[in-house]
Amino acid sequence: MNVVTRHCVIVATVLSLLHGAVRAAEMNGPMSSTKKPDAAATSATETAPSAASNATFDVEKLFASTCGWCHSGGGREAGKGPKLMGTTLTDDEIVRRIMLGKPGAMPAFAGTFNGDQLTAIIKYIRELKPEGTPK
Repeated sequence: MNVVTRHCVIVATVLSLLHGAVRAAEMNGPMSSTKKPDAAATSATETAPSAASNATFDVEKLFASTCGWCHSGGGREAGKGPKLMGTTLTDDEIVRRIMLGKPGAMPAFAGTFNGDQLTAIIKYIRELKPEGTPK
């Protein structure tokens, strides 16, 4: 699969997951089929875009500040979360894990990252090398 096709697949997966997350966020609770009573009354802080949605970003800093709490050594070592360097997960599996989390192990980050940021995170994970190895 070429890079453009993979990027399109990742973006389509993200959009699909975000659509489901948005629909779920509009509901009264996880098991509810009714909408929240006054969704329009949310505060500005709840609807403001996250700092991670800026057009320009440094993926290493983004990873360190968001993922690095659990994935030690920039993803090169296991910490609270697993080592990501050399992962056997597919790109789609990584996107799903980031967006939906893993119950009891990893929080969901749906809505935290845009498609370009997710693509950059996946590229960062794929290019991880042992510390001290030239890039």
